[in-house]
Amino acid sequence: MAETTILNGNLRTNTGKGFARASRRAGRIPAIIYGDKQDTISIDIEEREYKKIMTQSGIFSRLLDLNVDGKSNIVLTRDIQFHPVSENPLHVDFLRIGKGSTITVSIPVSFINEELSPGLKTGGVLNTVRFELELECPADNIPEKIEINLEGLVVGDSIKISTVELPDGVKPTITDRDFTIATIAAPTKMADVSTESSEETDEEEAEAVATNEEDKDTNTEN
Repeated sequence: MAETTILNGNLRTNTGKGFARASRRAGRIPAIIYGDKQDTISIDIEEREYKKIMTQSGIFSRLLDLNVDGKSNIVLTRDIQFHPVSENPLHVDFLRIGKGSTITVSIPVSFINEELSPGLKTGGVLNTVRFELELECPADNIPEKIEINLEGLVVGDSIKISTVELPDGVKPTITDRDFTIATIAAPTKMADVSTESSEETDEEEAEAVATNEEDKDTNTEN
């Protein structure tokens, strides 16, 4: 389960572009907290403190305990607006998470036991189709990552969502198909040799057909 990170914020009674610019000059980021059938509130947070959180993996799936003037708010980062040149955060939207609620988040995929995959040991390549999985999770049980075991997989094997063990209460948002997460592909050299062999076979067949046509033409002339 992803850990909860503590963040402090101040309530903003004044809003608008002028006050937002003043907050940024003071080293703070304007933000809002919304959701859970409560009123939206305007706040600001310390830029340096939030940047530390942003550098950690899974910023959009990390629960934050956002303390605003002594009141705790469990939130998720839902949107970050960045400056087009400096790439500093200009504004943040936080989604308030109510007790017992279910949310949709994108969770990164992590592969384990690569050394125990015969396919990879013989030169195969792990072809990752999805680096993240969009999942429905209980708010109090958001996984930090989804581990996928590669033990025993050989060249040609596909890893489908149906073969992945998900935490209790967690399920994929895509339910109409058994989608692929990754495959074990053939080594490049092996694939090249196979392609060359196929091309050579095609050329030989074409030459054989051409020879037969020439023989037919010769017989006709005679």
